[in-house]
Amino acid sequence: MNKDQYYQLRLSKLQSIQSNGQLYPNDFRRTVFSQEIHQKYSKTDSDALREINHVVSVAGRLLSRRRMGKVAFADLCDMTGKIQLFVKQSIVENYELFDELDIGDVIGASGKVFRTKTGELSIEIDKFQLLSKALHPFPEKFHGLSDQELRYRQRYLDLIFNEDVRNTFHTRAKIVQFIRRFMDARQFLEVETPMMHSIPGGALARPFKTHHNALSLDMYLRVAPELFLKRLVVGGYERVYEINRNFRNEGVSAQHNPEFTMLEFYQAYADYMDFIELTEEMMENLVMEVAGSSTFEYQGLKCSLKPPYKKISLMDAVLEHNPVLKESDLKDYDRLKKYLKNDLNVEALPSWGVGKLLFEVFEKTVEHKLLQPTFITQYPVEVSPLSRVNDNNSFVTDRFEFFVAGMEIANGFSELNDPEDQAARFRKQMENRESGDVEAMHFDSDYIRALEYGLPPSAGEGIGIDRLVMLLTNNPSIRDVILFPYLKPINQ
Repeated sequence: MNKDQYYQLRLSKLQSIQSNGQLYPNDFRRTVFSQEIHQKYSKTDSDALREINHVVSVAGRLLSRRRMGKVAFADLCDMTGKIQLFVKQSIVENYELFDELDIGDVIGASGKVFRTKTGELSIEIDKFQLLSKALHPFPEKFHGLSDQELRYRQRYLDLIFNEDVRNTFHTRAKIVQFIRRFMDARQFLEVETPMMHSIPGGALARPFKTHHNALSLDMYLRVAPELFLKRLVVGGYERVYEINRNFRNEGVSAQHNPEFTMLEFYQAYADYMDFIELTEEMMENLVMEVAGSSTFEYQGLKCSLKPPYKKISLMDAVLEHNPVLKESDLKDYDRLKKYLKNDLNVEALPSWGVGKLLFEVFEKTVEHKLLQPTFITQYPVEVSPLSRVNDNNSFVTDRFEFFVAGMEIANGFSELNDPEDQAARFRKQMENRESGDVEAMHFDSDYIRALEYGLPPSAGEGIGIDRLVMLLTNNPSIRDVILFPYLKPINQ
């Protein structure tokens, strides 16, 4: 039969049930999860189970069914795992209905816990209810599907049949829970900031645009919460963090999704070196929590998150990975522009200065080679419009990015709290926008006013939750760690 015929067959079964007044009931109550049964009775033998005579009620999805004469076996799956059901025609009143169930149906069942002759912990049911009908046939071997996009589009099926996928999202939740405990223990206050901004800011990124009808106002989905979080530091909340959703109207790749999750946090009376130490502490404790060891494997690469991690300036990293360049080349506009065009096939925009050219060389030649945990420090001012200028070198800022397995995981810096300098950098960003840079920042006059009230010397950092989950669950694509990643509609 084709899919339409299967659908019609199952629909007719549902209509038959409906005629008996049993459609989609909501009066069944579970008393125990399958995992609890396995944990409680994993070492209890058959005789002891008969003496205990424990009656339970379980609920979940029917994943398999095997009939053997007047008895049947079935696997029931709930959110914690699977349990086998033993169904005997002489005991179950509505055995005929059980025989009509389909794979994927949601049922509730009650009975005694026992062990089969093969020793498998099971439930000998005496009654059951069909709670929800699966009208579409379930794939028999969904785990083996090669169509990855189908798994993303029908994530509900992916979760039902793929235990590894379920484990990924359990680990994701565990990572977020750990981060909250880590930040709370260090007196950081969790806060919430707006997701719709009248002026996009906080990152070099192209925003999504929307419109507020009641206010007749164009607005933007936030690209970062940074400027609002620093307003809170001005307001006296000296340690704040937010686990937030950001939206950037950019390309889609194995490491990029238009909607993604970040941890951002800010601390007064700290600098970027303090946050390098904090990041090392967080990463080591996190991987111990998730993997039980400071080492883990990602796509065949063995990584160790035991501090200290390598620390190298951006300029030194460029020289290390581009032996044809000399130190004098790194501030030579013509040399860098020519190198980008002829050797790296990158055409510079008219608005790019030496700092941006150098940063492009770094992105194209260094980032993907940073396999073991590495902090790249001292980024050019030109690509760091919110970072404090280094006291000893006005070409660079007190900023770092943290890389593992060739991916940027974190970005942190000493905050720029000089309102005049910040205003000048915003104006430069506006010039870049006028020259065609769609990722350049807008001028935020209210943020400048906040700085004029006094932002304490501070440090800030953003950590990509999705990429962190990729690392610690050994998934090669960001789509594997987002429950519902962006996908182009099928009809387009």
